[in-house]
This record gives sequence, C-alpha cells and structure tokens, in this order.
Amino acid sequence: MEELIKIIANEDKKNPFTDEALANILHVTRIDVIKIRNSLGIENSRKRMRDELFMTIEKILQETPELSERALTKKINDEGYNISRHAVGEIFKQFKNQIIKKHGKEPVVLESEVIPKQNAFEAIIGSDGSLRSQVELAKASILYPPKGLHTLIVGATGVGKSELAHCMYKFALESGHDERIFPFVVFNCADYAETPQLLMSQLFGYVKGAFTGADTDRAGLVEKANNGILFLDEIHRLSPEGQEMLYYLIDKGKFRRLGENDNFRNISLMLIAATTENVESFLLLQFRRRIPMLIELPSLEQRPMEERLQIIGAFMREEANRLHLKVQVSYNVVVALLIYTCPGNIGQLYSDIQVACARSFLRHMTKKEPALKIEISDLRQQVVRGLLSLGEKRTSIEKILMLQGDLEFAPNDQSKLDLIQTTYLYPTDIYQEIENSYINMENQGIENAVINRIISEELEVKMRQFIKQTQQRKNNLARQDLEKIVSVEIICVVEKMINFAKRKMPDIDDSLLYCLATHLGTLFERQRMPASNIVNYQLTTLCDENPMEYALAQEMVKIANYNLKISLPEDETIFIAMYLKAYSKKDSLEEAHVGVLVLSHGHVAEGMVQVANRLLNVEYARAMEMPLEESCEMALQRTIDIVKQIDRGKGVLLLADMGSLVGFGKLITDQTGILVRTVIKVHTPMVMEAIRKALLPNMDIDEIVNSLKYDFSKVDEEICGTDRKIDAPSAIVTMCLTGIGTAKWIEDNIRKAIPEKLDGIDIIALGVLVEEDIQVRLRKLQEIYRIIAIVGTMGPVISGIPFISSTEMIRHDGIEKLKKLIDFSLVYNKQNKIQQMTLVRLFSSDLIFLQQKFNNKKDVLNFLGQALAAKGYIREQYILSIYEREKLAQSVFQNVGIPHGNPEFIIKPVIAVMTLKDSIEWNPGYKIDSVFMLALNQYQKEEFKTLYFLLNNVNVLNDINSARTVEEFMASIKNNLI
Repeated sequence: MEELIKIIANEDKKNPFTDEALANILHVTRIDVIKIRNSLGIENSRKRMRDELFMTIEKILQETPELSERALTKKINDEGYNISRHAVGEIFKQFKNQIIKKHGKEPVVLESEVIPKQNAFEAIIGSDGSLRSQVELAKASILYPPKGLHTLIVGATGVGKSELAHCMYKFALESGHDERIFPFVVFNCADYAETPQLLMSQLFGYVKGAFTGADTDRAGLVEKANNGILFLDEIHRLSPEGQEMLYYLIDKGKFRRLGENDNFRNISLMLIAATTENVESFLLLQFRRRIPMLIELPSLEQRPMEERLQIIGAFMREEANRLHLKVQVSYNVVVALLIYTCPGNIGQLYSDIQVACARSFLRHMTKKEPALKIEISDLRQQVVRGLLSLGEKRTSIEKILMLQGDLEFAPNDQSKLDLIQTTYLYPTDIYQEIENSYINMENQGIENAVINRIISEELEVKMRQFIKQTQQRKNNLARQDLEKIVSVEIICVVEKMINFAKRKMPDIDDSLLYCLATHLGTLFERQRMPASNIVNYQLTTLCDENPMEYALAQEMVKIANYNLKISLPEDETIFIAMYLKAYSKKDSLEEAHVGVLVLSHGHVAEGMVQVANRLLNVEYARAMEMPLEESCEMALQRTIDIVKQIDRGKGVLLLADMGSLVGFGKLITDQTGILVRTVIKVHTPMVMEAIRKALLPNMDIDEIVNSLKYDFSKVDEEICGTDRKIDAPSAIVTMCLTGIGTAKWIEDNIRKAIPEKLDGIDIIALGVLVEEDIQVRLRKLQEIYRIIAIVGTMGPVISGIPFISSTEMIRHDGIEKLKKLIDFSLVYNKQNKIQQMTLVRLFSSDLIFLQQKFNNKKDVLNFLGQALAAKGYIREQYILSIYEREKLAQSVFQNVGIPHGNPEFIIKPVIAVMTLKDSIEWNPGYKIDSVFMLALNQYQKEEFKTLYFLLNNVNVLNDINSARTVEEFMASIKNNLI
C-alpha cells in the first residue's frame, strides 16, 4: 500500500500510471490495484491527469483561441502529454463551461473540423436500437488510445459476432487508420481444433526444423496482423497452451515462433475474439483478465420484432439481387418468419429464407413466372409451426405490419445489411445448380413432375447435410474415452458403417457411434466364449415394419465382416437395425424435447418465465396465469391448449405454485394422452434449472423431475401413477439391446467405479431382446425393488425412474449422476422411515369420519372445522381462515379435498379425515370422494410430503375410500407406508 502511494506521488503528472501499469510494477492484478486505490481515496489515471491537462488547455487557448481539435491535440502533446484527439475533444466538452471567459465573451468553443460521417455500423440493423450499447462499446474499443482495447464478443451461434468484428475494422479505417499499414487478419480456431500444433503454427508461425515437415521459416497470422487487428473466431477452441501464448503476447507485446527458444519478437496489435461458449468455463482466468472489453450480443428472440422485420427485408433484397428477380413474399410467410423460434438466430433465419427462395426458384423455373413468389409451402416445417403461437403475438404483428398484404422486393435495392458471412450461408451457386439440373433433365425428355420430385429431394438432402455440417461439434474427449475401452480398429469400422447408413438415413444421431462401438466390442468378447442362442421375439415383425433399417443393417454387417475379418451371426443384422431405428431423428432442428410450463395464481408465472428465459438466453418456457376470479374449468382449458402447443413428443413438465393448479397434470394426461408431470412450489431458480435440463438432448421428463427433486430437496412433487416403496430393497438395472453382455459389462464397471456406494443395492442385468416383454419384467421388478436408475444402451420410458445412457458412463459423468441418485435414495429412505411414523401420530381416531352423507362443500368444512375446535386442536378463527384460503385457491387433487387455514390459529397439529358415501362437487368441474382437513404448521412439512405421495397413489385412495372402520383406515395408511 505504501509502495503504491510512493509510485503515484513520483509519477509523471502529464502521463500518470494506469491501473494496468501499476499492476505490472507491483506484480499484482489490476483488480488488486483498483481495490487499494479506492481504499486510499486515490483517483484513476484519467482523473489524476485532469487538473494538469485542464490548466494546459486553458493556457494554450488563452494564447491561441481559434485552434482546431487537431492543432490543439498537437500542442498538448508537444507539452509532454500522450493523448489522442478524440480524448482532447471529450475533455474539452466536459470542462468548456469552466474555462475562464476571455474579455467577457462566451467560453471558447473549438472549431470543428470537417470529419466524414462515420457509417461503418449502419450495416448492422439495430445499431441505433437494441444494439446501440454494443455498438458504442465497439467504437470505444477502437478509439481507446493508443492501439484500442482488446475485445471479446460473446453470443450464441448466428447472432452476428463476425459481422460486428468486421464493422469495427471499417470504423477503425474511418477513424483515420490507413488500410495499407493497418491490416485485418481473420482466423477461425475451430478449423484446426483437431490438430493443436497446426493451429499454433498457423497463429504464431514456426522456424525451420520446429517439427516434421517444417522445411523453412514461416510467419504466422500474428505477424501478419502487426500494427492492425487480429480477429480470432471461436476462440474457445484454442488450447490452453495457445491461450497462454496469446496472454503473453497481449501482456508483454512479445511472442516466439514455434521452435524458437530465446528469440522474442515484438508485436503490436489489437485482438478481437469471439465465442459462443461460457468464457469462465472455456478461457483461462489470466487470459480473460487481459481482455478488458466484453461485448455480449443478444439472441434474435431478445431483439424487437421491428428489427427482425428489417432483417427479413434485407435478406429478401439480398436474394432478389443475387437472382436478378423480383421477390414477392406472402403476408403469412412474413408472419411465420417473424414469430417462429429460431435457435440459430440471424444465421439460421437467413438459411431458412434461402431454403424458401430455393424452393420457389424451382417452381419459377417450371412455370416460367416473371417473379419469385414465396408461399407458405416453401418454408421449412419448423418455420410454419411458428404460426401456432400467432394468437399471443397477433397484436404486435398487426402493429408493425399494419395489416398490409404481400411484400415485394425488387433487385438492385440497397439492402441495409451487408451479406452476413456466417456458417449458415449457402454457396452463391446453389441456384445455378438447380437451374443446370433442371435443364439437363428437361433435355432428356423427363416430365416436369418427375423433375420437380428429383430436384426437390436432392435439394432437401443438400440442405440437411449443410445445416448438420455447420451445427456439428465433435466431442474429442468422448472419443478419447471410448478408445480406452474399445479398440481404435473397431471405432474406425463403426464410423464406416455409420457413414454408409447416413447415405440413406442422414439424420442418425452421432451418439450411435458410442453405443454401436461398445456393442461390437462386447460381441468380440462373446465370440471368444461358448455360443449361446439369443431368443429374439421381435425378429418376425421388425423386417416388415422397418424395411429400410433392416436393409441398411445387412450392408453394415457386410462392412464389419470385411474390415474386421469376422463373420457376424444373422441375429446381428436385426440388432443393428434396431439401433438404427432407436438412434434416428427427424431433423436436428425439430428434435423431440420436454416442454416446460409454469402455472400460478395471479401475476407470478410470467415474471418467473421472463427472468429464467432471459438469463438462459432462450425463449423456451411458457407461462399460464390464473386470475383469482377465473374458474378452474377455464384455467384448465387454457392450460390444455398451451400443453398441446408445446408438446414435442417427450411430454410437458408443469411447475405449479399451489392449490387447484397442482391437480391439472393428471386431468390433462387423461384428456389428451400427453405425458405430463407436475412439480409444485415453483420458484425462479427451479424454472431456470428445469429449462436447462429440458434443453439437454437426452433428458426425459422423469429424469428432469428426479433431478429437480434432488437439486431442490424441499420440493413437493406429483408423479401420476408412481409408487413410492420406502422400505423395499434398492436396485440398479443395467440393460442392453442384445443379450446381457453389454449389461454385464456396465454392471462390472459400476462395481469397479463405486464399490463403496453399493452396500445393500442389487444390480440386475437385463437384455431387451432376451426378455419376452421388457416392460412387464420391469414392472415386476418395481413390485419388489425400489429401482434407483436404469443404465444401458437403450432405456424404456418408465415413469419416475431415471435413465443413464452407456455414452454417459463412458464419459464418466454418468458415474457421477449415479452416485448422486444413490445418495439421494439413501437420504430419502432414511428420512421417510422417520416421517412415516410421525405422520401416523397426526391422525386421531375421534377425528376420522367414514362413509358420511353430505351434499355440499360448505357443510363438510363446517363439520370438520367444528370437530377440530371442539377437541381443542384449533381456535375458531381457523375455520374462517380456511374459507378465505379456499376463495384464493381451492385445494383439491386426485378426487381429494385438502382444505387448510392460517397456522397461527392452530393449537396442536392434527389431520381430520372424512370419506363420503357419494361424491360431491368441491369446485366447479371437480368432484371429491374424501377430505383431509390439515391443521399443520411449518414443522410438519415433511409429514405433509409423505401424505401427499400417499394420496397420489390410486391404490391407497381406493383402500381409504373403502374403509368402514377406523382400524381399516389406519391400516390403509400404515400398510402403504411400508
């Protein structure tokens, strides 16, 4: 601290030390300098220079008042300062009103030089709107003396990071830099991510003999960017070693080529980097600290709809210019493009517009129309699906489109957007390819209908391949882990098999590699052992139901036989065919996922969803708010409508606050057949975690519910039809498609990895095709065991049981997940053994009324309330508080009423019970058979959870409602707790 004071006291007042310079002198971080400086009340370098500079400016202007900014800057620097013209102008504006008036006149005002209008960022739509702050930061980065600020641009794929970097360079040129000596060098780190040494040699260059093949000295891109800007895209793909070299470069201004030992080279450049990933996870801390400017770009969904319309128009004009044709876009097409969910942001939007234009161009060639007419049929399916959400956005749409009809874009219009160079951009000759194919087939005399079908299919294949190629991200770590358990030879052969299959099934999931490789590895081991017959009950039907998969599997077996010099059994064809069926998907952009819907009374849900979606940078979860005056029937119907919209094949997770909303899940499943699960007592962190889990590609709805139960241990949940066997022995099921070879291998790996966790836990290995009916087998196991998880190559959907794939086990994160599930299961069992007896004590025989005859809700509430008061369990005010709470949110689910009031009026905790001879209407549209009036306080939360799980079990409810005596009722409670 004393050293810092001494350094600042002796610094050059005209060029005081920056925090960065002080950090280097003191060998501490810049943050440490700032903390010490603030604690001592010392201003930053700009403010410390301010008074001295102000006096200098005042002195100069008194002598020569008519100076331009450029001349004033020169005179200031002649006085010993090192300051830019821009900074001089800003300081002068800040203090001009304090300058002493000369001869009683107005303050001196600098003559403004004629500076050309800077329009580098005009190409970016939103530069004066939603991106205004980002553009200002970009300008500041370029103008900051002496060479600009190193900058990191963060944002999802397709948001325009590369475009912003290019505009920053254009702005630098407009600000006075000479293009001849101020280069702009672009490099995508992902291009060489597979070969780190080659990536490093491209960046830093190398000397002769540095590695095999280095026959001459070669300069790298860093040297080419000297005195200019180096733009590194996808910098998260740069290895830690590369980041350390860059850190040294931007910190010291020095670097060495690969192969050099002592010869440091001086360099001066500005670094702009871009990434789609979390910078804290993928970039070294010391490297992040050396990049002071962070610019975050919003997703397309976060930007105003007016800007999205401008972007669509710019892209349409671009296509019109490329085709030299007028482009006519129907109103509904514009609406669909405005509102559909676009995970790939601006890049994907451009891609989808090009798809529509390409399809329309094919029709234009056939019908010889003078203009390109884009209709709804030209859009990809996921774009059209966006129209399903038109209702909630109709007002906004009508406001910006003003009910105008079709839109038209003529060629040679000046587009506001430059052609965005993104990974989604199709080759400029795609239209030429369509035209050439059409002419060739027309010359051969092929009918137009046939030509259309052939070219449409070819075009669709090219589009799918292109999008898949640009979105694919290879997982090198997973591949390395796989090589530890399966030979490289088998992996290479499996890759050949999958590549062959993708010719016919281009949408095979990449994770098939791991499952099929481990499967063949197990098969190798099995072939060394005595042969065993595997009974395949599904063999007779699969060939008929999936002829393409079966035919492909036959060819894949041939590839394996030829390359591995083996002869696979005939049954292996059917196994591979089933793998193909299981691991195919419709479209990478249309993959099935779990929907998330938040339900609340009053205006709560929408706020939680907005916060969660915004923080996670997605538009995923939906909200349904039930006004206090709305009937349950109407709220249920609105919820059903939303569930139908957001269901994508894997069910919908409801996150509810309380009351009647808790029971919606089962009603929706009964009415629609859609798999619905409900978790209650929702809050914002839970919503965020649910969204994050739902976005993971292999998560199913029950895995999400179980993980929420683990992460938020005080959560109350409702899972329809799930039995909770508290005292049953625990088991883990391992499963594979074929026999039980892989299942046994998984079992062995679990026993080796976590032997300390398996005390008292059985591991049961099953083969899907060995069992006559795997679902029946699992249900029988559920009657005996409390199943912690299913681990295997393929997992059946079993309500309430998490599934861990063999791929996750290979990557080791599966073991961690399994450990957490075991720990939670042990804790859950221990807690419930205590809670079950505590719950029983809350029932009193003189407060259990069975097979009663009542006609309405009010009489039931009065009867039970008076009984509680008469026995001294509650004060009279408790009954009134029950009525008040019922008005706010009626408590009913599973044909059971659970009325409760304000706990401050409870004298002693208890539960009063009534079962009814005949059902009565509890709320409009809801009938009940029994009532549990709860007089519980905050200390009985766990007992309530246990009761809640009991009442969620249909078998338990049947036992309760059929009880004729108090003894039978208590037995139904106690027996189902075991």
